[in-house]
Amino acid sequence: MAYRFSSQYPYGPRPMAISTQSLLAQVLAITGLGLCLTALATYLFQNTVSPGMGLLAMLLGFVVLIAINATRANEALSLTLFYAFAFLEGIGIAPVVHQYVAAFGPGIVENAALTTGLGMFALAAIVYATGLDLRRFQGLVMLALLGLVLVGIVSIFVRFLSPDIYSWAVLAIFTVLVLIDFARLRAGGDGYTPVQLAVQIYLDAVNIFLAVLQLLGSRRSQD
Repeated sequence: MAYRFSSQYPYGPRPMAISTQSLLAQVLAITGLGLCLTALATYLFQNTVSPGMGLLAMLLGFVVLIAINATRANEALSLTLFYAFAFLEGIGIAPVVHQYVAAFGPGIVENAALTTGLGMFALAAIVYATGLDLRRFQGLVMLALLGLVLVGIVSIFVRFLSPDIYSWAVLAIFTVLVLIDFARLRAGGDGYTPVQLAVQIYLDAVNIFLAVLQLLGSRRSQD
């Protein structure tokens, strides 16, 4: 997938100040439920959704993602839209997951999910234990991500880049974004709402999961 949407808008009221611990718990709860909905949608639709329908679900999800930010002042509506977005993303990645399950069995998906979860937990622990703050590099990282997306689009038509190299690049960029996003959480959110922060963590997790899944599948195919 490898996309991300900047969700800070200059309009609308700023969220009420809450403690960083409460903010972290709230964001992780929202993100966790979103990921559960994604997993549920993937499970329900992995045998019924074609790649074309999956792409359509992704596009609809992008529209909903924009709507989440447009409704940031209405927390309940924004939260509802996020869960709709998470479900659509599950439908979108269902064909991809189905391919890996058919080729290697469900264990590869479980391993990718476990690796993603443990990796993100470790990165969050580093930020909270050391105070590491890479937010000043966010502009550069976003430019790198934009370039990667453009390269991915071009490689669809002109195959000049190995899928493994692309996945390693996705993994590297989103690893840095995880560090940035948890540094933002530790600092109090930088004016983002809990739902917007959850969207960012959610997208980090999904993109890392897909990159790890590709790399594990490539290793299995070589064995």
